[in-house]
Amino acid sequence: MPEIFNTIPWPPDISRPQGTKMSASCPPLQRVPSEGSKAERLRCLVETFTSEFSAKPQFCARAPGRVNLIGEHVDYCGYAVFPMAIDLDILIAVGSNATGKLNLINVEDSYPKFSCEINNFEIDKSHPTWYNYILCGVQGIQEEGGRNEPFTGLDMAVSGNIPPSSGLSSSSALVCASALAVAHSHKLSISKEDFAEICARCERHVGTQGGGMDQAISFLATEGTARVIEFNPLRSTPVNLPSGVSFVVANSLAPMNKAANSYYNCRVMECRLACQIMAKQAGLAWKEYQRLGQLQKVLGKSLPEMMTLVSRTFESRPYSKKEICKLLGTSEEDLDKTTLSENTRSIEEFLLHDRAQHVFSEAHRVWEFKRICDEKSDKSVEELGKLMKESHLSTKLLYECSHPKLDKLVDLSEGVTFGARLTGAGWGGCMVAMVKEEEAEEYKELLVKEYYSQEANTKDKDINSVLFSSQPSPGACIYEF
Repeated sequence: MPEIFNTIPWPPDISRPQGTKMSASCPPLQRVPSEGSKAERLRCLVETFTSEFSAKPQFCARAPGRVNLIGEHVDYCGYAVFPMAIDLDILIAVGSNATGKLNLINVEDSYPKFSCEINNFEIDKSHPTWYNYILCGVQGIQEEGGRNEPFTGLDMAVSGNIPPSSGLSSSSALVCASALAVAHSHKLSISKEDFAEICARCERHVGTQGGGMDQAISFLATEGTARVIEFNPLRSTPVNLPSGVSFVVANSLAPMNKAANSYYNCRVMECRLACQIMAKQAGLAWKEYQRLGQLQKVLGKSLPEMMTLVSRTFESRPYSKKEICKLLGTSEEDLDKTTLSENTRSIEEFLLHDRAQHVFSEAHRVWEFKRICDEKSDKSVEELGKLMKESHLSTKLLYECSHPKLDKLVDLSEGVTFGARLTGAGWGGCMVAMVKEEEAEEYKELLVKEYYSQEANTKDKDINSVLFSSQPSPGACIYEF
């Protein structure tokens, strides 16, 4: 089990600190860049839009992907995370139409076109498709954007350079860009924080029970700093990362679509069930508890104390659905209604001890990571790397969301980086490693030689699209043409 650190107080559940303000309504307006790769992508996007819709777009909405440096699978349990935005992003060129339709195209021909009535559509959870995430954003603004009149028809063309199913939040960036596009086209004034919370809720229309990290960093990111993001209420704190280091992102090329299977939602439910059983044994009304963080605050215990409580409550073995119902004093039918998601009701066994132990230890590592960054000691990078290594072990052994290819990348990073870990949901996707800035290129050459040269599906890929260095990038914006 990963090492347990000294007790850190539970962050108080308070509103935004006195003296700080909500962000300005709507993400910033930016000028279209005149040169560089983003300028070229925007030019191609405008050409695609104009060719398809016989008119130029009115503006473009941008939402970035992200890398989570530490704090995996804890946001939906109510705990803080530590992501940074990356330069890879989703761009959506937008123009209005008089037909009342939402017309969607993608610059990549492999993604089919889609059209529907903008004020009358349904999202089919059983068949995950790229445009479902656009529809989530549209529906989110319809439900919570504050507009009472029907929406005007919209034409949208999409360009994305975030590798899909890579753990870099391509799907959430698509939701965020879509919501921003719809809101801006209808002149709705929405704060960045509200955008983030709306998008976190509306993405669940595709069936993913996420926690809100991806949407929050997409809107709240600032260039040059990572962010500690807290929930309930949503708060964001900029953190300066150590100087002289680079974060290298390596795609394992093992794809994972968390909306297409129950792995991700099963972990959410296992944490929820652990929470409810501990609440029941503490004499609380268990049906009122959904998140481990919520329970911790009510019990008034530190994170290490919660880990001790987990070990006293559960054995490290699977619990059958019947056992869980007996512990809660309820029926399977009632459990399906009160706790389980649609695609987890057929699961017969849940692992409770290990899942909860990961969440509490990982939540602890987030605050340790921030403390070390703030203190800026001579050994900061070594200490941060140690936390990243422990985080990967926890996701691999306790949460069981790693993948053999991710583990191989992490193993190759041992001794040549400060630390490496999976990032994103896992079961494939990407790894992030912290390395000396001057050694980043040498490290990437090592991965090319020892990993990517042996991967058959890299032959037709630009290596820079699967292996790249990143510094913290800015959040969502509007490009005006």
